[in-house]
Amino acid sequence: MPTVAIAGGAGNLGRTILDAFKESSKHTVIVLVRKESKAQNLGVPIFHVDYSNVKSISNVLESNNVDTVISALSVRSAVEGESETNLARAAANSSPTKRFIASEYGTRAPTEKDLQLPQHEFREAVMNELRKTDLEWTRIHNGYFLDYFGMPHVESHMTPVAFGIDVANKAAAIPGTGEDIMSFTYTKDVAKFVVAALDLPKWDEALYCYGDKTTWNELLSIAEEVRGSKFTVAYDSPEKLAKGEMTELPSHRYIYPFWPKPMFQEYFAKFGLYVTKGLFDFPEDKTLNKAFPDIKTSKVRDIVGAWAGK
Repeated sequence: MPTVAIAGGAGNLGRTILDAFKESSKHTVIVLVRKESKAQNLGVPIFHVDYSNVKSISNVLESNNVDTVISALSVRSAVEGESETNLARAAANSSPTKRFIASEYGTRAPTEKDLQLPQHEFREAVMNELRKTDLEWTRIHNGYFLDYFGMPHVESHMTPVAFGIDVANKAAAIPGTGEDIMSFTYTKDVAKFVVAALDLPKWDEALYCYGDKTTWNELLSIAEEVRGSKFTVAYDSPEKLAKGEMTELPSHRYIYPFWPKPMFQEYFAKFGLYVTKGLFDFPEDKTLNKAFPDIKTSKVRDIVGAWAGK
C-alpha cells in the first residue's frame, strides 16, 4: 500500500485532506507538522519536522517509505515559501519519493506581474525548485472554497472569511458585474479530488477541479432566497479594485485585528480582479471532474442552504 505524507495535515485544508485519505483506505498516511505544533490524536502517525533542515525531512520520508508528498502548508511569506521549497528538496532527496503536490489550492495566478498576489513569487520559487528535480509534481486549482458561504452551519476546518457575499450579515460586495463564471468547491470535495488524483498515471503541472460553477449574481439570489430577505448589495468596478479598494462587508471588521484593513483590501481586491479576468472559470476538458465523473460534489445550493431557518 503506497505511503502518503501530508505536510500541514493538522491544519485547515490539510486536516480535510487527511480525513479523505482515512476514508479511502487506499493509502498509508503520515502527517508532517512543525516542531512547535501541538497536533495530536489525528489517527495516523505524526512527525514533527524542522522545515529548515532538508536532511532531517528527507530522513522521515525515507524511513517511512513515502511515495507521495502532499503539501497543505500555508505559503504567504518568504519564510513559509522556503519551508515548502525545502520540503520539495527533501522529497527529491528521498529515494522512495516519486510525486509531490504543491500547496497552491485556489485559482491560477494571472500572468501580469502587477496583478499577482504577494505570495505568488514564493509559490513560483517552489515550482522552480520542483522543475529542477526528477519528481512528478502538480498543484490543484479548485476555485474558491465553498465552505465560506455555509459556515458555521456546515462542517469545515477552515477559518471563516467573507469574500463577495457575507451570508451571515445579508450583505454583498460583488466584483465586476456579478456575471463572471466562478468555480466553487467545498473543501471535502477538494480532498476527494486530491485522493483521486493519485490514481492518475500522469500529472500535468496543474490540475483543476470544481464543485459547482455559477455566477456571483446567481449565488446572491440563492442566498437571499435561503435567508428570506434581500441583501445590501454593492458592485465593485475593475477600476476600483485596481486601486486596491473594495466595499467593506460587515464581518471584515472582525478580521482587521489579525489582518490589517489595507493589506486585507489589497489582497481581496486582486482576488476580485481575478474574477473579472475569468481566472475562476476552468476549462472543462482539463478538470478532474471529467477524469473522475463518479465523484459527486456539493453544489452552491447545498452549502448556502445550510442557512435555511437560521
